Amino acid sequence: MASWSFITYYCVITMLLIAYVLGSIPSAVWIGKKYYGVDIREHGSKNAGTTNMLRVLGRRAALPVFVLDFFKGFVAVTLIGLMRYDADINSAWLINLKILGVFAAVIGHIFPIFANFKGGKGVATLVGAVTGIYPQIIFLCFAVWCLVFLISHYVSLASMTAGCCFPLLVVIYSSSEWSRNNDVSFTFIIFAFAVAILLLWSHRKNIERLKAGTESKIYIWKSSDNKEAKKE
Repeated sequence: MASWSFITYYCVITMLLIAYVLGSIPSAVWIGKKYYGVDIREHGSKNAGTTNMLRVLGRRAALPVFVLDFFKGFVAVTLIGLMRYDADINSAWLINLKILGVFAAVIGHIFPIFANFKGGKGVATLVGAVTGIYPQIIFLCFAVWCLVFLISHYVSLASMTAGCCFPLLVVIYSSSEWSRNNDVSFTFIIFAFAVAILLLWSHRKNIERLKAGTESKIYIWKSSDNKEAKKE
């Protein structure tokens, strides 16, 4: 790192700022206000994310929010991948920069500059960003999420379970034959455990509601497209 040129530092800082700005795009807030006349942060769980949009405004509102949140994370990390063409950036540092890009995008979602720094939990953005690094692992996490959700109908429980499985799957993947041509760095393994811990912390209120039996269930195959926002 000490041997990086000025232009390398400049590009790295610029890429991380772009990742933050992309993460700051408040899709749930903008879609809710423009098409439904609702500030999603004032309804339901008051979280500007896919789950609250689904619960309050229905599938038609939630789907584009998830897609936009996913791709802003994916694009942020993909852009940082362009740093591979910098001669000062080796493969180890490229992974480290992508991890920093994940954090920048997620922090942007949680504290969006375009929405008074009041956003969501960043799960969809996190998933999109990590997909830009190891899509195979995210596919396995998504399978876990689907299984838990279909059994319990709790989005929060499914997200936490998939998040806790994430570091375990990273460790398994890193020691498997699949990763021979795409080695998983020790930094990424530490990152995966940090993500699991942070995900549990960000869902602490959901954990309390699950314990109390007051967490809302979601049945995606039932009609839930409401014309007006509903408070829980």
